[in-house]
Amino acid sequence: MGEVHPSLEVCFVVTSGTSSETVIETDSLTKQYGSGDSAVVAVEELDLQIESGEVFGFLGPNGAGKSTTINMLLDYVRPTAGSATVLGLDVHHESEVLRKRIGVLPEGFGLYDRLSGRRHLEFAIDWKDAATAPEALLDRVGLTRADASRPVGDYSKGMQQRLALGMALAGDPDLLILDEPSSGLDPHGIRQMQELVREAAEAGKTVFFSSHILGQVEAICDRVGILYEGTLVAVDTVEGLRETVGAGSELRLRVTDKVDVEVETIEGVDSVVQTDGILRVTCSDSRAKARVIARLTDAGVDVLDVDSESASLEDVFTAYTTGGTSREVGRNEPTVEEASP
Repeated sequence: MGEVHPSLEVCFVVTSGTSSETVIETDSLTKQYGSGDSAVVAVEELDLQIESGEVFGFLGPNGAGKSTTINMLLDYVRPTAGSATVLGLDVHHESEVLRKRIGVLPEGFGLYDRLSGRRHLEFAIDWKDAATAPEALLDRVGLTRADASRPVGDYSKGMQQRLALGMALAGDPDLLILDEPSSGLDPHGIRQMQELVREAAEAGKTVFFSSHILGQVEAICDRVGILYEGTLVAVDTVEGLRETVGAGSELRLRVTDKVDVEVETIEGVDSVVQTDGILRVTCSDSRAKARVIARLTDAGVDVLDVDSESASLEDVFTAYTTGGTSREVGRNEPTVEEASP
């Protein structure tokens, strides 16, 4: 499968086990290139813990140090300081054992144009010393037997992406590292990929998932880590990150008359404004929205319509990396590149 491509944008993680255990752990992991005045610190004192069964999003702009971190976890790059363990094994001294237990889908993967899809899968299975049947992998990634018999040089980008994902799944790995797994996929392929990730997590595995499409990160990951200029600036659920930066949600209710009910005192409500028949309630806790509606209806307020909007992961990311929100700087598409400083 080759090395992880250096243009990783966002990452997620998957591992096996019936009880929660630490799958990836780093202790002051640091990588510095060069020395003296020309020294560049790519990753600085990274402390990270990822548990079994998690889908973990590792998010950051280009140059943040994500690919360097992943390459250190795979022992492609040696750290300047600190240490890392994966699946309880030292990433340097036990790297060969680890690579048999990890499935990697790099963004810049290379396939052999003249070889069939089936032969690629057979190579991946042999390399893992696995008993996986190629047909089982084809079914999981949505490729047919006829597709498997064709040379991959005839494949579309989406078919190549499916094949590379199938190769990463060979041997039922304990940990999946997926870089831009939806690249080239149509909407059906994206849904299928997301289902594979969820199935892996439900089986107790861990997935380290990279994507520059923030909507996909938000839809599928349990926690998100934001890396900025080599430093881990935040780790939490998306909802937790929203609350930390104050990027909550807004509840908009169309009412017939002026509302005299006390709403500001409800736990999780930050502000209440009523103009032109619209009651706007800003909430730091999304659960407060239900409490607001319940209090109004109990008080006999006639609510004609309800609308709600939550701050996106794009807003949260921008707040952590620029000090504002994407709405304030006029951004629309939820991508890492657009949210980058």
